[in-house]
Amino acid sequence: MEETQKEPLKNGLIYGLNDRPPFREAFFAALQHLLAIFVAIITPPLIIAGALKLDTETTGYLVSMALIASGIATFIQCRRFGFIGTGLLCIQGTSFSFIGPIIAAGLTGGLPLIFGSCMAAASVEMLISRLLKYTRRIITPLVSGIVVTLIGMSLIKVGITACGGGAAAQADGTFGSLRYVGLSALVLVLIIIFNRSNNRYLRMSSIVIGLATGYVVAWALGMIDFGSVQSFGGITVPHPFRFGLDISLSAVLALALIFIITAIEAYGDITANSLISGEPVEGEVFIRRASGGIFADGFNSMLSGMLCAFPNSVFAQNNGMIQLTGVASRYVGYYIAALLVLLGLFPAVGLVFSLMPEPVLGGATLLMFGTVAAAGIRIIASQEINRKATLVIALSFALGLSVELVPEILTQLPDTWRNIFASGITTGGLTAIIANAVIRIKE
Repeated sequence: MEETQKEPLKNGLIYGLNDRPPFREAFFAALQHLLAIFVAIITPPLIIAGALKLDTETTGYLVSMALIASGIATFIQCRRFGFIGTGLLCIQGTSFSFIGPIIAAGLTGGLPLIFGSCMAAASVEMLISRLLKYTRRIITPLVSGIVVTLIGMSLIKVGITACGGGAAAQADGTFGSLRYVGLSALVLVLIIIFNRSNNRYLRMSSIVIGLATGYVVAWALGMIDFGSVQSFGGITVPHPFRFGLDISLSAVLALALIFIITAIEAYGDITANSLISGEPVEGEVFIRRASGGIFADGFNSMLSGMLCAFPNSVFAQNNGMIQLTGVASRYVGYYIAALLVLLGLFPAVGLVFSLMPEPVLGGATLLMFGTVAAAGIRIIASQEINRKATLVIALSFALGLSVELVPEILTQLPDTWRNIFASGITTGGLTAIIANAVIRIKE
């Protein structure tokens, strides 16, 4: 007997924002989001721990807390408590943007200074969220579309690096080898094939099928070494303020600048999420949603500091996942949050995920980051492109992509400023805001 299929919604979604998918479908969608974000969540604490030369036990604890903090933050964003949260399928995870200032603070005053300063600086983003309604003439849909496009374009660099084998392959000279690129291509092609299917189950599970197939093939090629894991046992229990707290003005100022940029990025991500989910990207409803999301971004980062985790921010790649799976239900976020907390409490499962070779993940993330950029282009295209808009777009992309393509242009700047403007999202986003506010043309 032929299966009765759910008709796609008007905007191409299978499940809209407030739909409640059956358990099996919700779990499938949640698992794919988890596969997309897991490595991104655990990588920053691993980088920071390596730079600060922390022991294995401390490093493992930081990774577990990063997962638990991301789970709690995701639940707050999706559930929305009062004015805190977006009420969208909005996923939060450890942010790469803070790595530079955090390492600098850590080398000065250790983990206590990091967590104390991060908690203090997070209040800046919460303050910005309360002023959002007064900045609508500056942070317009055009600006947010530019930021979303730059987010996608900047992340594509991360995706293609993973496809070539990642930093390890660059170091040993095997970057771009046929087996790395071929494995990434296999995952990418499988996702596209299954995503084109009219069967909703195949479409929703396209990422899982692609990644699972890539994982098995990588294992067959000898690219996964389960013997490298010494122990899969144990339970990690959260211990708030485990390392104590300290604070310094210089560390807070450096981190506050990043929180300002994070607020802009979050605004762009929430705009893209709203568009993909078939929700408004203008008006009072959207402003309340964006304001609540940005406030939650800062609040969750402060909460992360209490749990001894690093700052959280809204993830862009999950917007691409919504578009690929056709599932925008915020209730899926509850499953994602629960899975993240479980992975933090029981690190054994997380270790299996962490063994996934970068080329396997790269094949999926490359496509997802491309869809994020496409969502930004859709936002821009929905606006009137007059002479002023053309100048704002041109200037923002020119400067934003310049620092991504030729980072050496910033070598003469002080370290603090170089770390801030080395991101194309930061440079292009700030350029878009300033240009949109300053440029005046009489048509």
